[in-house]
Formats: sequence, structure tokens, C-alpha cells
Amino acid sequence: MMSSNDPAISVRDLRVTRGAREVLHGVSFQVPRGQITGLLGPSGCGKTTLIRAIVGVQIVAGGQVTVLGEPAGSPDLRRTIGYSTQNPAIYRDLSVQENLRYFAAVLGAPRSDVDRVLEEVGLTEHRRQLGGTLSGGQLSRASLAVSLLGSPELLLLDEPTVGLDPVLRKELWTLFSGLADRGVTLVVSSHVMDEAARCQRLLILRDGDILADDSPEALRSRTGTMDLEEAFLRLIEERLAA
Repeated sequence: MMSSNDPAISVRDLRVTRGAREVLHGVSFQVPRGQITGLLGPSGCGKTTLIRAIVGVQIVAGGQVTVLGEPAGSPDLRRTIGYSTQNPAIYRDLSVQENLRYFAAVLGAPRSDVDRVLEEVGLTEHRRQLGGTLSGGQLSRASLAVSLLGSPELLLLDEPTVGLDPVLRKELWTLFSGLADRGVTLVVSSHVMDEAARCQRLLILRDGDILADDSPEALRSRTGTMDLEEAFLRLIEERLAA
């Protein structure tokens, strides 16, 4: 039985390889419950691989991943985790509403959830539009809507704001903050450093290693700069000089 003080995610010595190349080099960290943790770093640094390992769909070479007190990938986690991939995971020949009704049935979520998540992601007016006719930003929002069905304790969102205009990005971050206020744990990956300030905690990855695991305020203090992008660059300089 988990307590509120137990981490939502615990990763220890996680290693992932692809062929002869090691993608994650024995990373270890914990994710606090009820907060937004930003998983930040440039494209290709291992963010998606790490999220897939947390979901339990990534073959790992070593290490341990525990999610909500269970080994990653455990059947008991299927209805407590929401996962939004970079590539929209909806059926193109179904409408947005039909997609959500289908996934709600699969997840055992209330039928009323469909209207709720459509409103939360700003797709109410597009509910009858076929998935194959949606724009890139609309597809991303539809995929996010699927991850919000039911009452997930943990949301894993892989680049959820890519391709969205600034107004919608702001609205989604307001939604994320509201979810965290209700006790939901969120891990949001991004390669856009200005989104880091919206998170309570940051995991910064580069080339399969964790450069930092701290709050935005602590990172600013550590690097002596108020700009988080500049802080990231200084962390890289520190690593190269070590």
C-alpha cells in the first residue's frame, strides 16, 4: 500500500540499448507524487525511451523501474496511467468522438468522460471530424484527450505541446497545473526550455545521462542565471569540463 510520501516513479540504474549503442546509461531518479515533472532535453537525448520504460513497453538491458508501487508494465497499472505518445494514437477513419467512446469503453471510463476531455483539450467543435482530416495540432490534442479518460493517477505526456499555437499551449499548461492540484502526477517531456518554468521539478537529459534533477529555482541558483536555457548550457559546460 503506497503512502502519499512514496514517489510515483522510482528508477534505479536503468540501462537501455539499441544494437551496440547504449541509449540510457544507468539513470536513477524519483518522481514525487502530485507534481509536474518536466523531462527536458534536446531531441534524441533519450526522453521517449525513458517514458516508454516507465510505461513498461520498452525492453531494458538492466535496472529497475517502479511505478505507483508496482513494477513498470504490471497489468494493475493499465487503468491508473495515462500515456500520450508523440505520434497521435487514434483511428483516422473514426471521428474524434467515436475514438474517445471506443477508448473509454476499453479503459472502463464513464461515457460522460468523452464530453469532459473534449472540452479540456479544446476539441468540442471538432467532435464529429474524422481523425484523418485533423491538423497536426488537433491530432496531438485528440491523443492527449485519450490519455485523460478515466481518472489516471499518473500522466506521461511525450511532447504534448509540439505544433500547438502559444494560446493553446498556455491553456494546456493551465490544465496540467489543475490536474496536479487535484493530486495527479504528471511527467511532461519537451525540448522547449521555456516550458521548464511551468514545472515543479526538472529532469534534464543529454545523451542518455541525467544532467540535473532539481527544481527550476534550485537550477537557477546552482548555475547563477535566471534563464533556464542558459542554465542548461552551463550544465553542459560543467559536464564537458569534468
